[in-house]
Amino acid sequence: MTQLFPLKEKPALSPYKKGDVLVLFGELFSRGYANGLVEEAERRGMTIVRATVGRREKDGTLRALNAEETANIPQPFINVPLEAGFDMEPATNGVTPCDQLAGIKLGEWENAKLDWKAIDESQKAGSERFKKNTEIFIKELEKHIPAGANVLFAHLMAGGVPRTKIIMPILNRVCKGTGDRHVGSQALMDSEIGQFCLRNFKEVTSETFKHLVEISAPLRKKLEASGSHVSYTAYGYHGTEVLIKNDYKWQTYTCYFQGWAKMALEDHSIAFAKQGIHCCVYNCPEILTNSSSVFQGVEVSLYPLVTAIQKDAGDKKHGEQVLKQCQELLKDGVTFEHIKAFTDEYLTNPLTLEFTKYDQWPQHTRQDQMEYMLKSSDYLFDLHKDQKNLITAVLSEVVFKSCGYVMLHDSWTPKSPVAWLGHDIVARCM
Repeated sequence: MTQLFPLKEKPALSPYKKGDVLVLFGELFSRGYANGLVEEAERRGMTIVRATVGRREKDGTLRALNAEETANIPQPFINVPLEAGFDMEPATNGVTPCDQLAGIKLGEWENAKLDWKAIDESQKAGSERFKKNTEIFIKELEKHIPAGANVLFAHLMAGGVPRTKIIMPILNRVCKGTGDRHVGSQALMDSEIGQFCLRNFKEVTSETFKHLVEISAPLRKKLEASGSHVSYTAYGYHGTEVLIKNDYKWQTYTCYFQGWAKMALEDHSIAFAKQGIHCCVYNCPEILTNSSSVFQGVEVSLYPLVTAIQKDAGDKKHGEQVLKQCQELLKDGVTFEHIKAFTDEYLTNPLTLEFTKYDQWPQHTRQDQMEYMLKSSDYLFDLHKDQKNLITAVLSEVVFKSCGYVMLHDSWTPKSPVAWLGHDIVARCM
């Protein structure tokens, strides 16, 4: 288990300057963490090199983007499909892991048996494809790096949920199921489908970082030999320190089923740092995004950011603007004090604390814990005038921007190969 290392102070501006290069290793989607990093890099005058994971044809073939799809992507853009994982990779018999799952019904998933020899073949083929495409990407990238430019690689790969019909209903029951619809995360992990998911998560989330650092080694050494500086960042999650009864304390969403892959990512960063490579996995706070919406309840611990902003906002005027924006979204009579009292109670409730053990992270779920979390989430949703217009969206923007600032400026010489960004530093970097 990696030792908790929260960054507390706003980093000073790093030496990144106009003409330096931020390489997005992965595709930039709207409403995601990486947008904050891009904004901060653009403020510094850096050139952003964009990438894509590619697209799948109806027959499953992976391809680069077409002219229509690339029309609005700012240049420079390297059109090499960097899709990771192996869920759609055919084994030697032509069958993909997704094909194996295609006929499984919802009532059968726990006992479903997979052809692991074929899955091993798919995993190997997917990994080889990814490494080959990464080599092509790095060769193309070199053309976009001017002499004397410093380079920051931002690893954006995450997720890896298999793209087959049976998975989302299972995940919905694990993450949102109550009563008879509840499925414990341990049950998913113990199933063969769960084991396959964990493998694919790891391939996407952590192994891609390893491949990036290793495959870019010749370019990195060449750049460093000419006096340039090269660093690597990656996005992690391993719980967050938030303001609980006026103290910043670590808490987490349970069960974060991708946590094992995130810990493998941390391990890679620690190993590379020991080799003298500038790299850091930044464990960022919970946010509410398009991709996190399946994890209802993850956003409950975002609400205390309101009180962190009140207490520690680096730019008080900006803090006041954000708070005003949030207040306008809440029903008449709902105060921040009301929200603070509720989240304090939730985050210190014995049931929550039973599932907030750092040394056991990521813990598995239990029905009463999940139902309490989901009920709390619903209660907070109900404090809004419009449940499609939540303060968590406003607060997520603050998280993106502050994390982007910290990551860009700390990454020049990371203080640790794995670092946590809590609500205190998020507020201080406003």
